[in-house]
Amino acid sequence: MTARPRNKPLTGADYRALAEFRYQLRQFLSFSENAARKAGLQPRHHQALLAIKGFKGLTVGDLAERLGIKANSAAGLVNRLVTARLVRRTADTTDRRRVHLALTPAAERRLEQLTIAHRNELPRLATLWRPLFEALGKDADAAPGDSGA
Repeated sequence: MTARPRNKPLTGADYRALAEFRYQLRQFLSFSENAARKAGLQPRHHQALLAIKGFKGLTVGDLAERLGIKANSAAGLVNRLVTARLVRRTADTTDRRRVHLALTPAAERRLEQLTIAHRNELPRLATLWRPLFEALGKDADAAPGDSGA
């Protein structure tokens, strides 16, 4: 797939494809937030648990980066997850000042259920998104009158 040159004028199809992608992305985020709530988790807690499980050895700073939040917000989030017995802190074996995050067995069970639901949603999304990415990557001329202007 070739990328559209940056200097090529945008077309109505470009705007439609990007708008549709944004819509489908919001639909997935809504699905994910609702699934988290049904599992008894706040969506941000689900995101944190997923990051901790997916990237072993995360620190609070790493988690902040993964979630796109400030370090002090991540520290508060981790404190709440520790209080809820979903996360535990473990000291680094070589640098005791460094603390890593790990899931508790209770968090592992909840996250597994959520991850299965999300994994089952991905094939549907791939079917929807593949044509959008292809449309955005095409270097084809727009039909007459399709410039979006």
